[in-house]
This record gives sequence, C-alpha cells and structure tokens, in this order.
Amino acid sequence: MYYEKYRTDGWRWRLVASNCRIISMSSEAYVAEGDCDRSIEINKGSSAAPVRRA
Repeated sequence: MYYEKYRTDGWRWRLVASNCRIISMSSEAYVAEGDCDRSIEINKGSSAAPVRRA
C-alpha cells in the first residue's frame, strides 16, 4: 500500500492498495504541494479515529 501524489488542477493524493486499486483519495486539490503532503500526514494519523454511523 502506498500514497501517490499527482497534479491535475492542483496537487492531489490517492492511497493505492497492493492489488493496485485506489482505496482512498483527496477530496480537494491543493495549490501547494506541501499542503497536499500535510493532508497525507493527517490521513495517516487518523487510524485511531472512531467509526460512526451516519
């Protein structure tokens, strides 16, 4: 599993599983690459977040 950064209308990221399927992606484009990097770090750190039913 790995994070992949790419550019479209700005910087975006996606989390790719070992079977090459996209399992998560950024919901917005970032002007600065550093902001995209920060979003990846926030996503990495959210593994302990509880799951709530909507």
